[in-house]
Amino acid sequence: PDLQGYLVDLAEASRRHHGVAVGMSPRSTLALQRVARARAATRGRAYVVPDDIKSLAIPVLAHRLLLSPEAQVSGVTTAEVVEDVLQRVPLPAPQTATR
Repeated sequence: PDLQGYLVDLAEASRRHHGVAVGMSPRSTLALQRVARARAATRGRAYVVPDDIKSLAIPVLAHRLLLSPEAQVSGVTTAEVVEDVLQRVPLPAPQTATR
């Protein structure tokens, strides 16, 4: 649930980003979730960690964002915007085991 909230926070931050005209759609959020699950599985885990999401965010999202005209004129890339969003959105707090 915490990582799902993190994905939603990333989507909302992308939509509010000053350099973006069209941010992450619900489908792009689901795509990022699916590839993060696949990455975790290829590493032998049945769970996703934030690094799975962060490492795949640029290749999954960069082509899905539409930059604002101002950002395009300034030479900003969608990969830079994704990186900025990743830096601005705080990671979910690590879970601790409880007894």
